[in-house]
Amino acid sequence: MPPSSHGLGTAPDVTQRPFSEDLETWLRSDQPKSLGALADAFEEKSFAVAALLLLSLSALPIPTGVLTWVFEGLALVVATEMMLGRETLWIPVRLRHKTLSERITEKAIPFLIRRVRWFERYSNRRLSRVFGQGWFTRVLGAVIFLFTLGAMVAPPFSGLDTLPSLGVVIVALGIILEDLVVLVVGIVVGTGGIVLILALFGAIVRFFQGLS
Repeated sequence: MPPSSHGLGTAPDVTQRPFSEDLETWLRSDQPKSLGALADAFEEKSFAVAALLLLSLSALPIPTGVLTWVFEGLALVVATEMMLGRETLWIPVRLRHKTLSERITEKAIPFLIRRVRWFERYSNRRLSRVFGQGWFTRVLGAVIFLFTLGAMVAPPFSGLDTLPSLGVVIVALGIILEDLVVLVVGIVVGTGGIVLILALFGAIVRFFQGLS
């Protein structure tokens, strides 16, 4: 049975190239290096690819400051569209054609390609049919929204945005590879990040309560 057109799954294709190769080919091509161009190049997986790219900078173990808030805000839009069941990715025109920064194209994406290759070595299309269900797409949109929101509210330069962002990256990768095990790993990582952020806020509240 073919997957629902409202889901994220695709029909099995034994000739399909690894996603890491497609991403590297796009990066080395003469195509414009914009979010819109990337979404167009990976149309059938545009939501997951967009989430993967937008949170990739936050997922790097380096200080990023407030620069990532713009990307995280866009990721919230992507997640909201997934929750609403949209079939095509909408990106604001002003940002759709904006060239990605060198930090993205020269650091974040090459870093992603290396990590994607590692996942591809161990990944398999486990329970891939569920990715073709519309309700599952909406659930994953909610997961990505929650983790992205957690990354946004994490204190700047604290590094606490790394785990929720990494959770989004792995969840998106699970969608692209259609591997439920990879997806679950992403959910565990992202949830761990949210727990750490909540623990920090709880400690801050208790500290100020102790001063009163």
